[in-house]
Parts: sequence; structure tokens; C-alpha cells
Amino acid sequence: MVKPIKNVVKRLPRRHKITISGISAFLLLLIIWPSEQASASRNTYSLESFELGKRYPLELNLLDEDVALVPERTLDWVEYEIRSGDNLARIFQSLGFSAQQLHRLTQAEDANLLRRIHPGDTLQIARNDANEIIELRYDLNETETLVITQSEDGFYASSRDSKDVETRLEFAHATITSNFWNAGVQAGLTQSQIMNLAELFGWDIDFALDIRRGDQFSVLFEQKYIDGHYVGSGRIIAAEFINQRETFQAIRHENGRYYTPEGESMQKTFLRAPVHFSRVSSDFNPRRLHPVTGRVAPHNGIDYVAPTGTPVMAAGDGRVVASAYNNLNGHYIFVQHGERYMTKYLHLSRRQVSQGDRVRQGQVIGRVGATGRVTGAHLHYEFLVDGVHRNPRTVNLPQAESLPANELPAFKQLAASKVAMLESRQRVYLAFNND
Repeated sequence: MVKPIKNVVKRLPRRHKITISGISAFLLLLIIWPSEQASASRNTYSLESFELGKRYPLELNLLDEDVALVPERTLDWVEYEIRSGDNLARIFQSLGFSAQQLHRLTQAEDANLLRRIHPGDTLQIARNDANEIIELRYDLNETETLVITQSEDGFYASSRDSKDVETRLEFAHATITSNFWNAGVQAGLTQSQIMNLAELFGWDIDFALDIRRGDQFSVLFEQKYIDGHYVGSGRIIAAEFINQRETFQAIRHENGRYYTPEGESMQKTFLRAPVHFSRVSSDFNPRRLHPVTGRVAPHNGIDYVAPTGTPVMAAGDGRVVASAYNNLNGHYIFVQHGERYMTKYLHLSRRQVSQGDRVRQGQVIGRVGATGRVTGAHLHYEFLVDGVHRNPRTVNLPQAESLPANELPAFKQLAASKVAMLESRQRVYLAFNND
């Protein structure tokens, strides 16, 4: 084995032989040079000092870089549900924390949000072996949590954890068989969604007077989910209401307002009705018999039967020109809207505005009552144009501003897609529910 290697080396050029000789000498020097005694440990042992089969203690001296290998002490998490009458001082005392710890924790920014706590809420607190609060968590709502954490210097800092919310579009459809409210409930809408839908079409439809059996509505609305779990409903994106064979459609614009597919505002200068979902006992009738005297007397308005105390809203923006009482009208309020329009509200149990006050559309100005010449609690509502009584349910109402011309093309494209989505969902719904 060695002889062939020698023959190969003999045939090499002289300069290569010199190089190989130098490398060989360097490697030999490394092998025979004595190495330094290990200094990682303060204890040195010779092999001769150990006996075979005997156990000896081994001292471990951890360096700074080895500290990270030692497991941290675990935290003890405590969950406390707020009860009636609780406050932070009482809660901390019951959990064994000192008043000083509470004071230090409440110095953190946003710690004042803990004043929101009310029965049913939950506080999550992490403490260490020394019973020091390391972290406190309080859910502000479904998506946001207040986190107060102790820093290395012992002070507390706050932050907020936010969860991602997934928004899905959902669809609901119903045909009215008894009343609008029941139809909304059967369609799976929440109370707030039913009220929002009524408010959305409340400028075109009097929900106390105009609703008929067979009317229909369809709604596209948002539903919110966190980690796949439903947490609540969001905004109405598009809706359609068919009332007495007349179709009304509303599409939400990015400005938060609703418009027809043509870009005309759903909002009008006046509401069709000044009360919500009340039973109408008397329609507009200029030759009706007066319920008290029995004589023919014009009924230049609409009576809304409702329990005493039911809120009465201003039908439009305006100024209160009369707020008083007499034996005929009971407590009454007259509101002037610009130069041409006036609305009157009679037989109130209470007036909440005074003469000269400015009011906004939808503002509660009084409460239904039974004052004056009446047979029961109701609101008598009148609508006058240029001093002439008009039927509130059929009079043409001035419309609010429509979308600017430069926004119309984009909105009409959006509206067309939402209307198509409504119609598609309607077809699917009817196909599955008419079999």
C-alpha cells in the first residue's frame, strides 16, 4: 500500500514535493503540540482518582447563556365573574391582592376602562408564586380585549387585543300574513333589524296603516363571525319591500345612506307616520261621524291607537309654533316646516318641547295620551300643505338630495349587482319553500 504511494510521489514535479512536505510537517506539529487544559469547569479530575463502578456527584456551573434553558415559573390564572355590587377594590381584596397592587395596576393607560365592568362580565388575572399580578384581561366587546401587563420594572402597561371579524352576507325573505313584526321574526331577523327595515322604508310606507296581507320583503344583511362563531348582525346592504303591489328598493351607499337603484335618496323631508307599529283606528275621512258627538265632522287626519306614553316623533325638521293645552285637543303640539308645511299632534299625555323650539325629524316631542275630547288613548295626527289639510299617507313628500352626478355611474353599477343578488336569492328561496 505504501510502495505505490511512494512511486506516485517520485513522479511528481519538485515544487509539488516541497508543498506536500510542508503540509505533512504542519499536521505533525498539530498532533504532537500539547493542548490547553479545559477551563470551562473549576473542578479538575484525573482518571486515576476515579474507581470503576462508583458513583460521583457532578457539579453543574451554568453560564449566563445557559439561564435560558431553565424553565420559567408557571402562572396561575384566575377567572372572576362580576357580581352585583362588585367594584375593583372588593374584587382584588377577595382574590388576595393588596390595595397597593390595585393602585399600581390602575395607573396604566386605559385602566379607567375597567370602570365599565358590570354583572356578568369576566376578569382574567394571571399571578405568579409571589401573588403579584402579571397580567389582567378584560373583554371590552366581542372583538376587543383590554390587556394590562406588568413590565420588567414592575410598572403596568396596557394594550388591546383585537380579533379578526369575518363578515358574511345573509338573506331573509318573508310574506306578511298577520303583521310586519311577526313576519320579520319568522324570517329570522332580530328586533333591531326589523326596526331598521321599517325606518329604511318609513318615508314611503306607513307601517301602521299601509301594510296588507300578502306584502313581501327581502333583505341582504351582514352577519359577523369571530373564529367561525356568530357574534351579531351588521348593516342592511340592500332591501326590497313590495307593499300593495308597489315595489320599493333601497341600496346602501358607502356614505352610510340609502338610495334607490337610480340614486334617489330614500330619505324624505317627512316621515309617513309619527309613531312606530301602532294600530290605526280611524283613517282620513272628511265626512266621518265624530265618536263623541255622533255628528258628521271632518276628520282631517289619522288616529293612531297606542298605549299611553308611546313616543310621538316629529315627522320632519321644523320649529314648534304651538305647545299648549285646551279642552278639545288636550295637550297638543304644532310644528311648522318651512313656509308650506305644518304637522299637528293632538291628545298627548305629555309635551316634551316648548313653543319656539327647533326639532329634528324623528325626535321625540311628546307621548300618546287621552287628553281633551276623546274616548281612549290615541294620537291624532294632521298634515297641512299651504294651510289645507292633506292625507298624510298619500300626500307627495319633498325628497332629500340625491347622489351627486359624478357618483351616479359607480353607484348604479353597485346597485345593479345588489338587486341581481336579491333577485337570485329570492328565486332560490321560493324554489325551496314552494315545493
